[in-house]
Amino acid sequence: MSDSRSSFELIDRRLWRRHYFIPTEHGAWIWWIGPFLIGLAAGSRLDLDALVLLLAVGAAFFLRQPASIAVKALTGRRPRSDLAPGLFWSASYALLMLLAVMVLVRSGHTALLWLAIPGVLVFAWHLWLISRRDERGQRGIELVAAGVLALAAPAAYWTADGGDALVPWILWGLTWLQSAASIVYVYHRLGQRRLMAMPAVAERWRTGSRTLVYHAFNLAVALGLTLLGRVPALVSLAFALMMLDALEGVAHPPIGARPAAIGLRQLGASLAFVAVMLAAYLT
Repeated sequence: MSDSRSSFELIDRRLWRRHYFIPTEHGAWIWWIGPFLIGLAAGSRLDLDALVLLLAVGAAFFLRQPASIAVKALTGRRPRSDLAPGLFWSASYALLMLLAVMVLVRSGHTALLWLAIPGVLVFAWHLWLISRRDERGQRGIELVAAGVLALAAPAAYWTADGGDALVPWILWGLTWLQSAASIVYVYHRLGQRRLMAMPAVAERWRTGSRTLVYHAFNLAVALGLTLLGRVPALVSLAFALMMLDALEGVAHPPIGARPAAIGLRQLGASLAFVAVMLAAYLT
């Protein structure tokens, strides 16, 4: 009896270890919180449905952590003792997400169900890669996943009763483009940190050309939409700031910098982008 009680107490203590239920990639939070806030700002009203949507999207994002742990435990990549906490938190987040979606559907937001389909497919793809020990360094799935997280923008816009048929998709495209450029930029910066010496100026621009092309394309799209009257002028400013940040980063490699420092810098840039985008739609 005492052995059984001790086992339950051990499981109970393990359940509340943060790495089981809180994603470790803190910088990725901005990839769904940013689009969510921008979508709300572009909408026409804010009510309880927005909070319910926040719970649904947040639960979906948080679900990745325990589900990944559970799959790793099942495939021998983590101790078998991690399986119970992984399944517990996976079930908890899935239940919270399901309840929130049911509330939104009852409120008339049935269109949100269509946005869940790509999320489910990409999530299944990610778990499949984990089961094959092939998830690391998969830039392609990160770019696709960023697009799925950016669907928080049209979801929030619809929940806020936005009336324009094109705006939610413009917001989705713009926020996805920014997230994609951010991912490519971070990969470039992480590569720069391993340099043994400062490369020549021409070499810096050559190796940074991909991230600069991403940011230049984004800025061109934003300027085009501004000229067409589809987005406020401050949207172009937001992308111009990201272009300047990329230019500065390519010109000044962070040799020897810690990955956490690179991630924190990028988080600051992403927060600045979201702040300007919010100002664009709230003013």
